[in-house]
Amino acid sequence: MAPSAQAHKRAHSLLLFDKLLSLRDSASPLTIILDTLEQSARPLTHEFMRRAKAERAKIIFVSYATIKKPAVADVFVKARGKTLKALAEEIASHAAPTRPSSSSDPSQPPGQKSLILIDTLNPLTLTTPHLLPAFFSTIIPTPTTSLVAVYHADVPSTIPTPSLHGHAAGYAPDPLALLTHLATAILRVSSLHHAIEARRAKERSLPEPEWGLREGREGREGVLVGLRSLRGTGKKGVGYGGKDGGGGDVVGGEEEEEEVVVDMEMRRRSGRAVVERFVLVAGKGRKKGGGGLTAMLLADHPEFKVAEPEAGVGEDEMETTFDLGLTEKQRKDREGVVLPYFDAQVEVGGGEGGRILYEMGREDDFDEEEDEI
Repeated sequence: MAPSAQAHKRAHSLLLFDKLLSLRDSASPLTIILDTLEQSARPLTHEFMRRAKAERAKIIFVSYATIKKPAVADVFVKARGKTLKALAEEIASHAAPTRPSSSSDPSQPPGQKSLILIDTLNPLTLTTPHLLPAFFSTIIPTPTTSLVAVYHADVPSTIPTPSLHGHAAGYAPDPLALLTHLATAILRVSSLHHAIEARRAKERSLPEPEWGLREGREGREGVLVGLRSLRGTGKKGVGYGGKDGGGGDVVGGEEEEEEVVVDMEMRRRSGRAVVERFVLVAGKGRKKGGGGLTAMLLADHPEFKVAEPEAGVGEDEMETTFDLGLTEKQRKDREGVVLPYFDAQVEVGGGEGGRILYEMGREDDFDEEEDEI
């Protein structure tokens, strides 16, 4: 790919990811975040809420696993113990569009955006997976409403035994396949620390290390070890949520955010999918307890960036693993050497051809017959 085309593609991917995080231009009505025990979706959901607050959007937090209300959330809805219909009606009432008070024109589009964030979809996929399409359509009334939901990808999904509205439950699609089919954007989060260690192992031609559930292949049973580490602390993580059981710790507080890798798959209206890998890192000059994370391409991260050739390397010098450069004295000596074909051209004269100058050695066997031929 040409450098200009590659730079354009990288800039376009970053702009698209920034639009998705900032809820601009209705980039994605339904965004599904897939996380695992190795890396929680908490840093990414906090970044969604931070940017929504900066855009003055209404934040509706739907809780299945979170105990405390996040500090930046405007509405906190407890979903445990409620039927799907009652939950949808409650969320829809909070997400109802509001028109600017200065405008009485009914054709005027709503002025405030809304962000609905569901901390986990696993309880819904275990009980009523066939009702998820209708549920999503009910709680997303207008294009100004965006739904971001988390799904724990490594939680096993049980197959319901009773029939669903007269149809065999065995023919129902897998919950994960259903969610990825409905979503307009899919974000898969993984640990940056794990990605760096895997890259270092690959560069040394070593087997990639494994963490979490996959470590059981090494014979460790009955306990989960080697989970994600908090950046710069070396402490083990706490599973899917933060403290208080479900990641309900204060957003924008003194707790340091993690740096995570995000694999984005975004479906455009044309049907084309945009796939790119990003990393969310702490911005430069960020004060403790303030600001958010900065998005950058994973290929631009210092641990993954490919070293570019030095500007001083000439075109006539080869790129090798050892130094082939010359000192200034060696370069002058090389330029002063007169090669044999140049000497022949000077003696004979320009335009009259060349002459081969050869001095026989003691080891040479002169054959007069071959010379005459």
